[in-house]
Amino acid sequence: MLEQRIQKQFFDSADLKYQAAEVLARPIADAVHALVGCLTAGGKVLACGNGGSAADAQHFAAEFVGRFERERPGLAAIALTTDTSILTAVGNDYDFNSIFSKQVQALGQPGDVLLAISTSGNSPNVLAAVEAARAKDMTVIAMTGRKGGLMNERLTETDVHICVPHERTARIQEVHLLALHCLCDAVDLQLLGEQELP
Repeated sequence: MLEQRIQKQFFDSADLKYQAAEVLARPIADAVHALVGCLTAGGKVLACGNGGSAADAQHFAAEFVGRFERERPGLAAIALTTDTSILTAVGNDYDFNSIFSKQVQALGQPGDVLLAISTSGNSPNVLAAVEAARAKDMTVIAMTGRKGGLMNERLTETDVHICVPHERTARIQEVHLLALHCLCDAVDLQLLGEQELP
């Protein structure tokens, strides 16, 4: 019984990835173009999210600053989820909904990219970061699930929306991680060209 339940988790995840491949290939490619344009112009990526999405933001920044699968110079990316002094100061002095937007206001520049991750698309602090990015003339790459929530209404035609067509948070997060790896791989491809991987 337990083993069958575990196998079903694998099968459900694999099924969603197959379904999402066709739906998400275009927005992921659009996101790659936005990232490469930002980086080659000397810009940076600011990434944010809550909980598992915070972990994804940190994972993404680590792959950019360190490396993904190939040696290359570090790429400019900052996870806005990691500085506990900033998070607690802003959360205490203002409110929790400002923890990312205050950082975008301080660190963001025109031409930078905000990677805004929210499985529901409704996280108030991520939505506030999107508004702050808009005021800074930044491009937003939104990663959501379900139907995109309020995030879907806040994006403009110059932004990119990677929306996983599923209701379950765990499944959405699994596809988000795959999409982040696709972004890293494709950015390296665009910057470095083709290379055989083991």
